[in-house]
Amino acid sequence: MDAFELSDVIAAHQEAGQLYHEFFAVPDLSLGLYVLPSGEQDPQSPHTEDEVYYVVSGRGMVHVDGKDRLLSTGSIVFVGQAVSHHFHTITEDLTLLVVFAPRRRSRAGGG
Repeated sequence: MDAFELSDVIAAHQEAGQLYHEFFAVPDLSLGLYVLPSGEQDPQSPHTEDEVYYVVSGRGMVHVDGKDRLLSTGSIVFVGQAVSHHFHTITEDLTLLVVFAPRRRSRAGGG
């Protein structure tokens, strides 16, 4: 069994010093924590894997395939492979649990 405490994942993310911190991976999926500070721009580009974002905390907007949606704690968003998306208008630091399936960057070209 693999089990995680969110406080430990957040601490590891802070120690890594990157926006995205992958903390679990197997061939068919991976988990990461993505933190975007208030007022910052989201630098990501479309990925070659499906992904799910769960908002652990914060507020902002997500733009997916030409549509905007307000996000807050508890929001869940699915983004299909190769679909254009980014977070914007971040008014409270966004902490996002990210699930990639299959594993992030496992398909040719990675994202």
